[in-house]
Amino acid sequence: MTPEDKSDMVQYPVPIQGSEEGYRNPTELKMSQIVLPCHANHRGELSVGQLLKWMDSTACLSAERHAGCSCITASVDDIHFELTIGVGKVVNIIAKVNRAFSSSMEVGILVNCEDLYTDRQWKVCQAFATFVARRTEAGKVQLKQVIPRTQLEQMEYSLAAERRRMRLLHAEIITDLLSSSTAQPECQEYQDAVPAEQTRVESVELVLPPHTNHQVSTFGGQIMAWMENVATISASRLCNAHPTLRSIDMFHFRGPSHIGDRLVLKSIVNNSFKHSMEVGVCAEAYQGREPLRHINSAFMTFEVLDSNWKPRTLLRIRPEPDGKRRYQEAIARKKIRLDRKYIISCKQTEVPVSVPWDPSNQMYLSYNNVSALKLMDARTNWVLTSEKNNVRLYTLEENHMLRFKVEMHVGVAAEQTFQLLSDLRRRKEWDQHYKECEAIMQVNEEDTLYRVTTPSVSKVGKDNDFILLASRRKPCDSRDPYLIALRSVSLPTHPPTDAYTRGEVLCAGFTIREESGSLTKITYYNQATPGVLPYIATDIVGLSSSFYSSFSACSHFLEANKDTFLL
Repeated sequence: MTPEDKSDMVQYPVPIQGSEEGYRNPTELKMSQIVLPCHANHRGELSVGQLLKWMDSTACLSAERHAGCSCITASVDDIHFELTIGVGKVVNIIAKVNRAFSSSMEVGILVNCEDLYTDRQWKVCQAFATFVARRTEAGKVQLKQVIPRTQLEQMEYSLAAERRRMRLLHAEIITDLLSSSTAQPECQEYQDAVPAEQTRVESVELVLPPHTNHQVSTFGGQIMAWMENVATISASRLCNAHPTLRSIDMFHFRGPSHIGDRLVLKSIVNNSFKHSMEVGVCAEAYQGREPLRHINSAFMTFEVLDSNWKPRTLLRIRPEPDGKRRYQEAIARKKIRLDRKYIISCKQTEVPVSVPWDPSNQMYLSYNNVSALKLMDARTNWVLTSEKNNVRLYTLEENHMLRFKVEMHVGVAAEQTFQLLSDLRRRKEWDQHYKECEAIMQVNEEDTLYRVTTPSVSKVGKDNDFILLASRRKPCDSRDPYLIALRSVSLPTHPPTDAYTRGEVLCAGFTIREESGSLTKITYYNQATPGVLPYIATDIVGLSSSFYSSFSACSHFLEANKDTFLL
């Protein structure tokens, strides 16, 4: 259908909760701990290092329940700590395996705090960790698939594939961004700036049996706790106060550590901003006279709270000559963190549909684009509104938002269908709502930016134009469909003009599923807000004209071009 929906940003469900009554995921585990003074910091709040250890332990046990063998922590996605936890409160940590791949799996972790006196609970943080099954005597472990049973499990299963893709691209995109000239501003001189070297910390820890797991490897959570400790000391040296850890960027464990290792932990404040500072920290291991082994690196963001629990203004950092690169990269990473929060985490009313596109946020926009379509595809409460010649129209109305999907079958192989529909420049051959389509930029093999023009909604109005990000995905396995996801972005090179009315698409696209060798089910999704309801109301009532003619034309287009594709 035509791309003219306007709405606010897509929100994603909190993972792990919402199971059907009487059903419990077989990989789900829960750890409950009461916060004692020995777990707390100077403010009587649970140490983040201790929380990380509990989170890692719970997630590891969940992974091992699914794998049936020992597992190790490979990586942890970004973690944002929304609230702190006081002494006497109960920490409830729930972990379950969202999806298994070949020898790795994603484990979703949800942390809640419980007040025993008021029976109140609130969310503290959520995280996604990747665990790898360790080799056995028989060789590499091939993990069994996760079979989602509930709608929420299906959503998390589907989104896990996109999060995995983002993890694999993360290091490459960060490297490209940091190497670009736009991400390397000049270091600024600030009056009363604190020399970065003043915040440098180096500490050593001897790995003893209590620090290891049942595999005699150092707990990933223990390493994270030690890293958090030295990072906190560095942050304290800048502000001469006790800082609060707010977030940890995505990181990967590069290698294992064992009993007898000496872990050297190094940290320094890379840069400080008005209300936050970034601390870089790394962990290296050695035994005897062997060279240092790089175990892990992380970037942690701290704030300092005043007596009213508001962020305090911080002193600025003056980098040493060898610290200018870290100083500049911290600025780029801050932008990435803000983009990530802006695109993925904000409430629907806080951001426009057309988020500005640039290299620093392309990964998150692409993730948001595909994830929004996957979430609509995973919904089960669609209502069949009408049917005409095997073209079915379903609707779903929630929170002043109308979602609709159109479903049909074609006698064309799924991969051929995917290739033909994923090039938007050919859509005008079958869709009367597409007048022209220009490919503006090929971002990568899977993401393209287009400018699309469509007829006016009213008979006397101007035509509409859209700047669309088209994200295409091939299946990870047989349970996944092919995907073509569309959403609006804005580009400085293509601003709105007087000749057209700039339209916006929140979420639209196709899922393409192979049902047999030559039979494919195509489902088109779109979201509509009150502003466009008058335009589609007639079609929704009776599946007349536009809907049916467009998808009938689509079927003919695919049939006519399938042999061309094979050539």
